[in-house]
Amino acid sequence: MKKRLIMGLVLCLLVTLSFSLSFAQDKATKDECVAKCKEAAKLITDKGLDAALKVLNDPKGPFVWKDSYVFTTNMDTGVNLSHLNPKMVGKNLMEAKDVNGKAFYAEYIEVAKSKGEGWVSYMWPKPGEKTPSKKLAYVYRVPGQPILVGAGVYEN
Repeated sequence: MKKRLIMGLVLCLLVTLSFSLSFAQDKATKDECVAKCKEAAKLITDKGLDAALKVLNDPKGPFVWKDSYVFTTNMDTGVNLSHLNPKMVGKNLMEAKDVNGKAFYAEYIEVAKSKGEGWVSYMWPKPGEKTPSKKLAYVYRVPGQPILVGAGVYEN
Protein backbone atom coordinates (compact mmCIF):
# COMPACT_ATOMS: atom_id res chain seq x y z
CA MET A 1 0.00 0.00 0.00
CA LYS A 2 2.77 2.45 0.97
CA LYS A 3 4.71 1.48 -2.12
CA ARG A 4 1.72 2.32 -4.36
CA LEU A 5 1.22 5.66 -2.60
CA ILE A 6 4.89 6.58 -3.01
CA MET A 7 4.83 5.48 -6.68
CA GLY A 8 1.68 7.56 -7.23
CA LEU A 9 3.25 10.63 -5.62
CA VAL A 10 6.44 10.21 -7.68
CA LEU A 11 4.35 9.88 -10.86
CA CYS A 12 2.36 13.03 -9.97
CA LEU A 13 5.61 14.89 -9.29
CA LEU A 14 7.09 13.79 -12.62
CA VAL A 15 3.96 14.80 -14.55
CA THR A 16 3.87 18.19 -12.80
CA LEU A 17 7.57 18.76 -13.44
CA SER A 18 7.23 17.75 -17.08
CA PHE A 19 4.26 20.11 -17.56
CA SER A 20 6.14 22.95 -15.86
CA LEU A 21 9.21 22.45 -18.05
CA SER A 22 7.18 22.34 -21.26
CA PHE A 23 5.36 25.53 -20.26
CA ALA A 24 8.66 27.28 -19.48
CA GLN A 25 9.98 26.33 -22.91
CA ASP A 26 7.09 28.19 -24.54
CA LYS A 27 8.63 31.56 -23.66
CA ALA A 28 10.90 33.20 -26.20
CA THR A 29 14.33 34.34 -25.05
CA LYS A 30 16.21 37.55 -25.74
CA ASP A 31 18.87 35.59 -27.62
CA GLU A 32 16.20 34.06 -29.87
CA CYS A 33 14.81 37.52 -30.63
CA VAL A 34 18.23 38.79 -31.67
CA ALA A 35 18.88 35.69 -33.81
CA LYS A 36 15.43 35.79 -35.48
CA CYS A 37 15.78 39.51 -36.27
CA LYS A 38 19.18 39.02 -37.85
CA GLU A 39 17.85 36.02 -39.78
CA ALA A 40 14.90 38.13 -41.02
CA ALA A 41 17.25 40.95 -42.05
CA LYS A 42 19.38 38.46 -43.99
CA LEU A 43 16.25 37.12 -45.70
CA ILE A 44 15.31 40.67 -46.75
CA THR A 45 18.85 41.33 -48.01
CA ASP A 46 19.15 37.98 -49.85
CA LYS A 47 15.63 37.55 -51.29
CA GLY A 48 14.35 41.12 -51.49
CA LEU A 49 11.69 42.81 -49.43
CA ASP A 50 8.62 41.53 -51.30
CA ALA A 51 9.69 37.86 -51.16
CA ALA A 52 10.75 38.20 -47.52
CA LEU A 53 7.45 39.79 -46.48
CA LYS A 54 5.56 36.74 -47.74
CA VAL A 55 7.56 34.63 -45.28
CA LEU A 56 7.52 37.21 -42.48
CA ASN A 57 3.73 37.64 -42.67
CA ASP A 58 3.06 33.87 -42.54
CA PRO A 59 1.52 33.15 -39.09
CA LYS A 60 2.75 29.55 -39.34
CA GLY A 61 6.17 30.44 -40.73
CA PRO A 62 9.61 30.33 -39.11
CA PHE A 63 9.39 33.88 -37.77
CA VAL A 64 6.54 33.08 -35.40
CA TRP A 65 7.73 30.94 -32.51
CA LYS A 66 6.85 30.26 -28.89
CA ASP A 67 5.20 33.48 -27.63
CA SER A 68 7.00 35.81 -30.04
CA TYR A 69 7.15 36.89 -33.69
CA VAL A 70 9.20 39.12 -35.98
CA PHE A 71 7.68 42.37 -37.23
CA THR A 72 9.05 44.84 -39.79
CA THR A 73 8.63 48.59 -40.18
CA ASN A 74 9.63 51.10 -42.83
CA MET A 75 11.64 53.67 -40.88
CA ASP A 76 11.00 56.47 -43.39
CA THR A 77 7.22 56.20 -43.33
CA GLY A 78 6.47 54.47 -40.01
CA VAL A 79 4.37 51.91 -41.90
CA ASN A 80 4.30 48.40 -40.50
CA LEU A 81 5.22 45.86 -43.19
CA SER A 82 4.79 42.59 -41.31
CA HIS A 83 3.22 41.58 -38.01
CA LEU A 84 1.58 38.56 -36.39
CA ASN A 85 -1.70 40.53 -36.41
CA PRO A 86 -2.62 41.16 -40.09
CA LYS A 87 -4.63 44.25 -39.03
CA MET A 88 -1.33 45.92 -38.10
CA VAL A 89 0.18 45.46 -41.58
CA GLY A 90 0.09 48.56 -43.78
CA LYS A 91 -0.63 50.92 -40.89
CA ASN A 92 1.45 53.96 -40.05
CA LEU A 93 2.34 53.32 -36.43
CA MET A 94 4.65 56.30 -35.85
CA GLU A 95 2.14 57.73 -33.38
CA ALA A 96 1.23 54.37 -31.77
CA LYS A 97 1.39 54.55 -27.98
CA ASP A 98 1.17 51.93 -25.29
CA VAL A 99 -1.24 52.20 -22.35
CA ASN A 100 1.22 54.51 -20.57
CA GLY A 101 1.44 56.93 -23.51
CA LYS A 102 4.87 55.76 -24.71
CA ALA A 103 5.35 56.18 -28.49
CA PHE A 104 7.17 52.87 -28.81
CA TYR A 105 7.25 52.66 -32.63
CA ALA A 106 8.86 56.10 -32.77
CA GLU A 107 11.42 54.78 -30.26
CA TYR A 108 12.00 51.66 -32.39
CA ILE A 109 12.84 53.91 -35.32
CA GLU A 110 15.04 56.23 -33.27
CA VAL A 111 17.03 53.30 -31.85
CA ALA A 112 17.40 51.59 -35.25
CA LYS A 113 18.45 54.82 -37.00
CA SER A 114 20.85 56.06 -34.32
CA LYS A 115 22.40 52.80 -33.04
CA GLY A 116 21.50 50.19 -35.67
CA GLU A 117 20.08 47.92 -32.98
CA GLY A 118 18.85 47.93 -29.41
CA TRP A 119 16.07 47.18 -26.93
CA VAL A 120 12.83 49.11 -26.29
CA SER A 121 10.59 48.49 -23.26
CA TYR A 122 6.82 49.12 -23.34
CA MET A 123 3.43 47.57 -22.55
CA TRP A 124 1.80 45.29 -25.17
CA PRO A 125 -0.72 42.43 -25.05
CA LYS A 126 0.59 38.90 -25.48
CA PRO A 127 -0.70 37.16 -28.62
CA GLY A 128 -4.33 36.20 -28.03
CA GLU A 129 -4.71 38.43 -24.97
CA LYS A 130 -6.18 41.90 -24.49
CA THR A 131 -4.49 42.98 -21.26
CA PRO A 132 -1.07 44.58 -21.82
CA SER A 133 2.04 43.00 -20.33
CA LYS A 134 5.53 44.42 -20.00
CA LYS A 135 7.42 43.71 -23.23
CA LEU A 136 11.02 44.21 -24.23
CA ALA A 137 11.55 44.36 -28.01
CA TYR A 138 14.83 44.07 -29.86
CA VAL A 139 15.01 46.14 -33.05
CA TYR A 140 17.61 45.76 -35.79
CA ARG A 141 18.13 47.91 -38.86
CA VAL A 142 18.43 45.95 -42.10
CA PRO A 143 21.85 47.03 -43.41
CA GLY A 144 21.62 49.55 -46.23
CA GLN A 145 17.81 49.78 -46.09
CA PRO A 146 15.27 51.98 -44.29
CA ILE A 147 13.71 48.85 -42.75
CA LEU A 148 13.85 47.63 -39.18
CA VAL A 149 12.98 44.19 -37.93
CA GLY A 150 11.97 43.53 -34.36
CA ALA A 151 10.92 40.79 -31.96
CA GLY A 152 10.20 40.80 -28.28
CA VAL A 153 9.92 38.94 -25.01
CA TYR A 154 7.33 39.40 -22.32
CA GLU A 155 8.76 40.09 -18.89
CA ASN A 156 5.80 38.77 -16.91
